[in-house]
Amino acid sequence: MASLRIKLRTSAFFCATVAITFIITSAVTISLAFGILVAGITFAKLRSKNIHNEAALIAAWPEVIDHLMSGIQSGLSLTESLAGLSARGPEILRPAFTEFRTSLYRHGDISEAIYELKELFHHHGSDQIFEALLVSKSLGGSELLAILRTLGDFLRQDLALRREIEVKHGWIKNSAHLSAAAPWILLLLLSTQPTTAAAYSTPAGSAILVAGLAMTAIAYLWMNRLGRLPQTPRVFTGSKLGVR
Repeated sequence: MASLRIKLRTSAFFCATVAITFIITSAVTISLAFGILVAGITFAKLRSKNIHNEAALIAAWPEVIDHLMSGIQSGLSLTESLAGLSARGPEILRPAFTEFRTSLYRHGDISEAIYELKELFHHHGSDQIFEALLVSKSLGGSELLAILRTLGDFLRQDLALRREIEVKHGWIKNSAHLSAAAPWILLLLLSTQPTTAAAYSTPAGSAILVAGLAMTAIAYLWMNRLGRLPQTPRVFTGSKLGVR
């Protein structure tokens, strides 16, 4: 369903861009080139929403730790604190913890339910939290609060560092995107002249537009790849119940 929505929105932007550009330039080749360009950017932006959703998930884990510590300090058991996150936890994580509560009530094994959460999120930050919970359950929870506090501080420092780097990368990426868009903006302005529109309607002009689209696509993908932060690999993977 999500893939279909992306295709429909991309097609809509393509048709709208072609129509508007044709009204401005009266050149079919230039209109198609701009339509393909805008459609490609729209498709890439819509697909990149997954990355933003993942970033929102990562940013929510320190709050999860705070809720767990608050629940344990108030006298709740670990099971009750985790189940309570379905109502009191970060909004983006509540559906997952609702599934955890349902799974826990179904088979009554907290280790199994935690492992299912771990596999659902498959992220190094959540792995550390769930492994700490599994270890504390196996060995006793006397040091659980200290472990959670240390882990929360570490995750917050990591998030702050990544945000600082992302801001710096953002300036570079925005400048690069503007540089890639500048020739096309100039082309759109020049295409209001009949002679320019006629020149790009020839086979040679069409070949130049195709080459320009290809080089813009390569540059756009390359810039985004360079600006992407490396992901910390998962360490706590393997068999259930924390056994690797």
